[in-house]
Amino acid sequence: MNSPLSICLVQSAAHHHADEGALDAFEADVRRTTRAHPGARLLVYPELHLCGHRPDEEAGTVMTAAAEPLDGPRGTRLAGLARDTGVWLVPGSVYERGDDGRIYNTAPVYSPEGERVASYRKVFPWLPYETTAPGSEFVVFDMDGYGRVGLSICYDAWFPEVTRHLAWQGADLVLNLVRTPTVDRAQELVLARANAIVNQVAMASVNAAQPDGVGRSIVVDPEGRVRAEAGSATQQIVTDVLDLGEARRVRTHGTAGLTRVWDPFTVGQAGIELPLYGGRIDSARWRQGLPSEAR
Repeated sequence: MNSPLSICLVQSAAHHHADEGALDAFEADVRRTTRAHPGARLLVYPELHLCGHRPDEEAGTVMTAAAEPLDGPRGTRLAGLARDTGVWLVPGSVYERGDDGRIYNTAPVYSPEGERVASYRKVFPWLPYETTAPGSEFVVFDMDGYGRVGLSICYDAWFPEVTRHLAWQGADLVLNLVRTPTVDRAQELVLARANAIVNQVAMASVNAAQPDGVGRSIVVDPEGRVRAEAGSATQQIVTDVLDLGEARRVRTHGTAGLTRVWDPFTVGQAGIELPLYGGRIDSARWRQGLPSEAR
């Protein structure tokens, strides 16, 4: 049985200076949010919330100044904050300086015990505006007693391969950390529902508020129904309580009790070639996206 998961999507403006002052302000905000929502188990912030970002000639300077290894001073303080407040903390993505010297747009996750349990590097930077190095792995993590959660960052949601792989890896919920100040947020809302429907997975897309984003953070269930949506631009906290077992129920019994998108193949059916990827769909491997009891 899954415990109900109380979440807070914190739709707010970014901190534009990656320094101790920004971390002080962030820590105060996390503590304020947990006091206001004492039952919350998962706090999620928008893309680059602690680092700021400018899609112009200053972007490289901001990025370089803010980049740190994940186990640097910023990471140590974030881990301590999660431990002190006793919550699962996704502080938005940060600029990570990798061991290879490249800078990545990376989403870390901290457990209530103060451990970094996962980190995801954005696979699809928004070219040509973003110059971070692309990641190369899809990442899920387990929240004991609740379910499995996948990570994506902003533009990743436009590529169906990302959410499909996270769902195939067993994600019950996908967190999409967003920093969209442009009119295509309207399309992102459609994508949040579409990704939920075609993968039978819950989606939570948290966007920044003005002046960094146009808001409209959203929570969608595994059948594509909108559970909660924030208003445009303003700073808001979107709260919800999710049963992550819903994704497995929908995959087993079908959307509306009808459509089982993870079980479209007959036993022993030949594979399907995928020329775009230089690969193929293997029917037995595809079925791994089903809960084990439904295979």
